[in-house]
Amino acid sequence: MLLTITTTQTPSAPASDLGFLLHKHPDRAQSFEQSFGTAHVFYPDAGDERCTAALLLEVDPQALLRTRASVSTPDFALAQYVNDRPYATSSLFTAALGRVMRTALRGRCEQRPELARTPLPLELHLPAVPCRPGPERARALFEPLGWTVHAEPVPLDPGLPGWGDSHYLSLTLTGTLRLSEALNHLYVLLPAMDGGRKHYWVDESEVDKLLRAGGVVDAAEEDLGGAAEEPGWLATHPERSWITRRFLDRRQRYVRTALGRLREAESILRTEAEDDPAVEEWEPNLGEQRIGAVLSLLRSEQAESVIDLGCGSGTLLTHLVREPALRRVTGVDVSTGALARVRESRAELLVGSVVHRDPRFRGHDAAVLMEVIEHLDPSRLPAVEEVVFGDAAPRLAVVTTPNAEYNTHYEGLAEGAFRHSDHRFEWTRAEFGAWSDRVAQTYGYTVRRLPVGPDHPDTGAPTQLAAFTRHSPEERAGS
Repeated sequence: MLLTITTTQTPSAPASDLGFLLHKHPDRAQSFEQSFGTAHVFYPDAGDERCTAALLLEVDPQALLRTRASVSTPDFALAQYVNDRPYATSSLFTAALGRVMRTALRGRCEQRPELARTPLPLELHLPAVPCRPGPERARALFEPLGWTVHAEPVPLDPGLPGWGDSHYLSLTLTGTLRLSEALNHLYVLLPAMDGGRKHYWVDESEVDKLLRAGGVVDAAEEDLGGAAEEPGWLATHPERSWITRRFLDRRQRYVRTALGRLREAESILRTEAEDDPAVEEWEPNLGEQRIGAVLSLLRSEQAESVIDLGCGSGTLLTHLVREPALRRVTGVDVSTGALARVRESRAELLVGSVVHRDPRFRGHDAAVLMEVIEHLDPSRLPAVEEVVFGDAAPRLAVVTTPNAEYNTHYEGLAEGAFRHSDHRFEWTRAEFGAWSDRVAQTYGYTVRRLPVGPDHPDTGAPTQLAAFTRHSPEERAGS
């Protein structure tokens, strides 16, 4: 199996800087042992004007058989050893891609961070990609992502044209994208084109792999939640259902979970324009509405400083730093990896946990926990309450969390299931109301609750928000 990645010189960087992004030196050929074979990375061409990196995977069929005895094969002896696995780009190849080029897939480059954020002229070539639906399907998958697609069927035998074409494609993609985007497109779409024939057992972890590679921000971060999932390339892809089913090997339980989370990440509502029934109107997605609600509260309370507790990769921070009235913006997350993806220089970034007291959390007019608390075990909520409302004690605290009653509107989400695999709970409106009332009474705040998103008469809105306003000194003295 072979993938070549070619780029050309840009005004800001020579082509050979591709080595920085891949974390593989152009002057060295490197080998990486896999459980099913060996992956090699080398550079056939490494000039300043043009640079090509190659990932070659040599599969050992006997090693593959030893590692996974449960692989589905036709029921005859040679099928375990004689098949297309050593030659056709398959889940074996994407597994090697994910391990050998993990840092590049995640868009990290400590030596040249600006290069990782820069779209580059790229050409990706894979000589043998299994795709039974044919070239049109390949174009339908890659063209919406900005690629120019050349998909040529591979003949069964070039010397016998009468035999026709195989179900393999010689695939070449050209476009100007970030390298991390390009690799993640391959990581998701190649297994989908192969029909979900994975060499390993598909379990629930595959859902997170799919959404992470699909550009959906993963908010699950150990003790401290992060920013809510935001739409990525997969959430807005016209073929997202087809891709999801095949990537997850048609395992309906996981497919329903993934599609439900993708729909939540997108949450785009279409309504017919009143003056023209033929025109569709696009409203802000749920994530944007949450951010808008938070910003409106900060403005109405004339906050000049704010701390985003559980900032994740900075979905809210990027809006906070643009607010002219906010003189100080602080982002906190337990994950250094998440903070590394935040590139807003005006925000102060802190590694910390919302379940532990931290003097750095004090001194802000406002604190925001946007889609954070549901990622924590309920037993840890008293610690969060003490840290935020007792110790940090901002003048305004804003908390948002999913409304469990609204889940019935998400197609594909099973009854009683959570919207995210890392959610430890999801509250009804009554449960959220009881919690927020108790916190307000305990710590000397007034609370008001607001719906975020379309407010259904029976189930309420998809997101519920509580705005806590601290009592004045006079009110506290009177109590």
